[in-house]
Amino acid sequence: MLTATVLTSLALFVSSASAGKRGLAWPWYNGSLDPSKLNDGSGTTVAIYDWETYAPPSSTGSNGGLGFIGMQGTKDSSSSPVAQLASRQAAQGWATVFSLNEPDINGITPSDAASWYKEYINPLPTKKAFPAVTNSATSGQGLDWLQQMIDACGSTCSADYVNLHWYGASFDDFQSHVNQAHSQFSEFSIVITEFALANPAGGQSDQIAFYKEAFAWLDAQDWVTLYFPFAATSPALMQQNDPGAVSAVGTGSCLYNNDGSVSAVGQLML
Repeated sequence: MLTATVLTSLALFVSSASAGKRGLAWPWYNGSLDPSKLNDGSGTTVAIYDWETYAPPSSTGSNGGLGFIGMQGTKDSSSSPVAQLASRQAAQGWATVFSLNEPDINGITPSDAASWYKEYINPLPTKKAFPAVTNSATSGQGLDWLQQMIDACGSTCSADYVNLHWYGASFDDFQSHVNQAHSQFSEFSIVITEFALANPAGGQSDQIAFYKEAFAWLDAQDWVTLYFPFAATSPALMQQNDPGAVSAVGTGSCLYNNDGSVSAVGQLML
């Protein structure tokens, strides 16, 4: 259960452009890590999510003083049963909910997503994000998929945020994509819940340079509410549990070192 203090902070960060925008994308296998190490009390890092509706696993059994955002990342699953979505939100007190994870490349049609969203996400008494879409430029994917879903909703899907994932080669490409999303969906604020360079040759040093530029730019955009670099874990844990991410992104963007201390990339969050 979130404390009143954390709930107050969460309510502030989803409504105020001046509040901190940084968050932790926290994988399910992070039970040995402490999220409070990336929360120095300055209000810069404010949120945590784990692609699920259960509380993030951690070495302390807490969210590290960060506001937890539940995510119904699939239409239904054993770890996050959609039948328990409303009760988990009520019990844990989320002020924001994220929905489907990359449905544009996972075989969910925009019309099916719209129907599902109206049934399960609309009724929640929270801020709401549309499904998280990739930056694929293929027809029927990425922003095109999201536009088709919004069209299928017919103005009956309640939402506050467009949710973006981005992996690519440069800050310029990242900036262009986020600006495109803002231009196309200007009535909504933006949250970016996964982003990193795609396995750059320079590893961590390239990720640091990218994030320095990206964080400064995102902080200056009043239409960006939250952003979550990928990912709040360690290289060893990613290698053991998510080889696909290691192949696609590399371990240079990890916010923790293998000993559980904050990495050079993680220091940028503070």
